[in-house]
Amino acid sequence: MCAAILSLLHLSASAQMSVRLGPDAPLRKLQIAEMAVNNLYVDSVDEQKLVEDGIRGMLEKLDPHSSYLTAKEVKAANEPLQGNFEGIGVQFNMVEDTLLVIQPVSGGPSEKMGIVAGDRIVSVNDTAIAGVKMAKEEIMRRLRGPKGTKVNLGIVRRGIADILHFVITRDKIPVKSIDATYMIRPEVGYIRIGSFGATTHDEFCASLKKLKEQGMKSLILDLQENGGGYLHAAVKIADEFLQNNDLIVYTQGRQIQRMDYKANGGGLFADGKVIVLVDSYTASAAEIVSGAIQDHDRGIVVGRRTFGKGLVQRPIDLPDGSMIRLTIAHYYTPSGRCIQKPYEKGNQKDYADDMLHRLKSGELMSADSVHFADSLKCYTLKKHRVVYGGGGIMPDEFVPLDTLKYTKYHRQLAAKSIIITANLRYVDEHRKQLHKQYATFADFRQRFEVPQTLIDHIVAEGEKQNIKPKDDAELQATLPYLRTQLKALIARDLWDMDEYYAIMNELNDSVRRALELMNN
Repeated sequence: MCAAILSLLHLSASAQMSVRLGPDAPLRKLQIAEMAVNNLYVDSVDEQKLVEDGIRGMLEKLDPHSSYLTAKEVKAANEPLQGNFEGIGVQFNMVEDTLLVIQPVSGGPSEKMGIVAGDRIVSVNDTAIAGVKMAKEEIMRRLRGPKGTKVNLGIVRRGIADILHFVITRDKIPVKSIDATYMIRPEVGYIRIGSFGATTHDEFCASLKKLKEQGMKSLILDLQENGGGYLHAAVKIADEFLQNNDLIVYTQGRQIQRMDYKANGGGLFADGKVIVLVDSYTASAAEIVSGAIQDHDRGIVVGRRTFGKGLVQRPIDLPDGSMIRLTIAHYYTPSGRCIQKPYEKGNQKDYADDMLHRLKSGELMSADSVHFADSLKCYTLKKHRVVYGGGGIMPDEFVPLDTLKYTKYHRQLAAKSIIITANLRYVDEHRKQLHKQYATFADFRQRFEVPQTLIDHIVAEGEKQNIKPKDDAELQATLPYLRTQLKALIARDLWDMDEYYAIMNELNDSVRRALELMNN
């Protein structure tokens, strides 16, 4: 099909009309309209943009996930899924118009050349990037580049008066799709998958082996806020839990015959308790894994109803590097449930507002607010429990959204980046002292307490931007979560994301419910 479309695109206009277009063909109308505007319109037009807008206009009248991407958008969208990009290899954030290195990527080109956490990159190839209000995207463009090319960095390092200069040879930088792997309790492992990309299965297997070596017998698989990714990555992940020939997912469409994806057996975690965490932003490939584990009664799904993105897109590459992602089929779970939630063709706004509708209806606070028609009833394949199709995966154990945990005051501080900026400054000023005082994360976790001076600084910065708690009660309600968040952010900057989630998860209601279920 793709080859036929591409061959059609390469035909001359006259050949297209003779082979494909009759005098009344809709495509003939479209071609005449484009030619008329381009050649006769009173003002000059951008023909490329005209065609792109026409493609977008067609796709906007279809489902919410068919889309057109420019060549630049294709590259940006593919990088996190491909598992790598080419650059210098640093995690960074912007503090007061200056790029602050949070951590160099382990084994990456910057670490090899001596870049350390806390360094400030002030120039790239003799062009100042600090204090000039350069956009973050522009800074990233200057730092990234083809493997093997060199970039000259000007570095300001605490305690050294002069600007240091490093010549970094760019290389492939891995993009991890697994956010965290650690033992959350004795014999209970925790793995959080952020997305499903080309390297996710290999990362996941490495995480499983690491945890099994540490004595893991049960697993919490966290797919909260996982927006999906590659189908084949999801299939391989599910395969690690299921038995040989178990159906994982199948796809089917108007012009696409049913295609089954089945487990090969011999998975790394075919035995042992499994709990999968989901929420309203768990989508697509993450829903495939959740649905397969639930339908085979392999584990328990905990959280809130998932997003309901069950449309299969086929990429159609265009000659200039742009792409059409066209929906060609639906995903179905092993019990026959359609993952895709209902939508009205062309009504993008209503679809985008679905989360708001869920909040207003009370669905995020109460499982009783979710209503399914009897016609959507299905049954799990081993225990024959009732499950429902018609949009997303409904968890076995519902965990309500705690709207009181995040006060309005906290949300405003976070939105203005006051919390993250204060944290970065604190770690930058106290990094050596903290490393010396807390040799291990276990020691830090047990003994470290967020200093009141850091809290006072955040409150004062908020007041400068007219962000204040409405009363002392709101301030006191904000402090427990704020302190935990700050402690987790400091741990992240001193160590990594495993340590961040090890602290934050103790306040995550779905994680806590999963641990209760593990104990029972």
